[in-house]
Amino acid sequence: MEDVLDLYEKPYDPKQPVICFDEKPVQLLAETRTPRPAAPGRRRRYDYEYERKGTANIFVAIEAQKGWRQVTVTARRTKQDFSLQMQQLVDHYPDADRIHVVMDNLNTHKPASLYEAFPAAEARRILKRLAFHYTPKHGSWLNMAELEISVLSRQCLQHRIGEVESLTREVAAWQDCRNRQGTTTKWRFTVSDARLSLPHLYPEIP
Repeated sequence: MEDVLDLYEKPYDPKQPVICFDEKPVQLLAETRTPRPAAPGRRRRYDYEYERKGTANIFVAIEAQKGWRQVTVTARRTKQDFSLQMQQLVDHYPDADRIHVVMDNLNTHKPASLYEAFPAAEARRILKRLAFHYTPKHGSWLNMAELEISVLSRQCLQHRIGEVESLTREVAAWQDCRNRQGTTTKWRFTVSDARLSLPHLYPEIP
């Protein structure tokens, strides 16, 4: 936990960007009947029935201090998909010395995934630029990407979306709007706060 909190307390350094990374499964749901349009004093109305169209996955990477995020829709969240996200991050920051990636300890979030996805030379090129910082078990709330996913869910995913293509378009429009606004996240929970608020997580030294 303190590894992540120490990272958040460091001043912004474009040579050492901090990226929070997470993913969200999305159920694709299509309407079975045309919704009734909104009218004065009445919201748009939907039928309770819907048609399941499968699932998709959304990867979210956010540089909270700068107000930049990348949101990608994929069919799955395999090791290959994760590795492609890491490759895109490295290529997005060509001038960075080291890219710090905060994420949970999912089985796909491993350096070995890149060696399964790419030739050894490419995997090595990517990993030399990355430093992984894992949130502790039951500590995914430390990942600022979860905050961004919560905003995405409220602002973009509240209605039914039945096709991957539509989901991709809507998510891209939301991402571009947020990036134009340069919306940042100010993290206030520090190591000192953790030691005061979560003493049960620290061993007692006699």
